[in-house]
Amino acid sequence: MTLDDLDADVTDGAGDLGEELSVSLDRETRTELAMLVAAFEPDDPDELLRRGVHALFQTAVETGQLDFHLRSKYDVTYDEYLSGMTYDQMTGGAGAGREQRCHRTTHDDRRYQF
Repeated sequence: MTLDDLDADVTDGAGDLGEELSVSLDRETRTELAMLVAAFEPDDPDELLRRGVHALFQTAVETGQLDFHLRSKYDVTYDEYLSGMTYDQMTGGAGAGREQRCHRTTHDDRRYQF
């Protein structure tokens, strides 16, 4: 798979998820969420779930787990995804003649740039 495949899968996945997501909670998760609600007193418990996704994403990026999985499946890294081109394309290697998609870095949903 390629950078284009990853871009298509992320776009399709975001569309499939939509704006809201119903999640079933097991007992442990429900108790942990209740503890976080009691401690942080958010206006809406959904905010804590959003923060949880952000924290998991951040950890996956910082530990290299995201790059490992992206490289395994798509043969690209998160940095390549953000820039819209592979390292080979950036350095003038194989595939450098292809159209470069630098417009990606302007998307608001790409805020985790490292």
